Amino acid sequence: MNRGGADDIASRHRRRAARLLLIALAALLLGQAGYLQAKALLAQVLLEHAWQRSDAGRTATRPWPWADTRPVARLQVAALDVDLIVLAGDSGRTLAFGPAWNEASALPGHAGASIVSGHRDTHFAFLQRLRPGDGLEIERAGLRLRYRVRATRVVDARTTRLATGGADDERLLLVTCYPFDAWAAGGPLRYVVEAERR
Repeated sequence: MNRGGADDIASRHRRRAARLLLIALAALLLGQAGYLQAKALLAQVLLEHAWQRSDAGRTATRPWPWADTRPVARLQVAALDVDLIVLAGDSGRTLAFGPAWNEASALPGHAGASIVSGHRDTHFAFLQRLRPGDGLEIERAGLRLRYRVRATRVVDARTTRLATGGADDERLLLVTCYPFDAWAAGGPLRYVVEAERR
């Protein structure tokens, strides 16, 4: 075999190896995304059971034995067919399972603003469809609290702190990463939906 033929075969093998590597990488990324989606959906089923056992948030009930969180509220947006259990503590570990209440803010129904965070590509993807005037509800400890979206905005988490307000402030702030279609998670921008109690 001449030198040109050997180089041609080696070149084809490199291209084939590169294609296989790209296919494997794509499969890995798609598999990981599918895993995260499946985890988020399964978690909501387990959280629903914990919500029922907690008597709608009246008692602390862990959704699985090793959980370091508990359901504290239920968030519903009937117009968008959204029904989510909200967990206590908005750590990254908790947010993998569902939207989570920031414990430094007021509980919904108490004086002060309540902050609930969620991932833009799972539970809080619907935030991009909310508009001023839209209604939503929070159920907590037997109370059904109604809110109306007042505004949406994008803030930079490096320079903006969300104010939790005073005793007469009963806002609900729903927060997620922005932009919704970003390839990488965790950038500095946050999309904030501000809702006021009705």
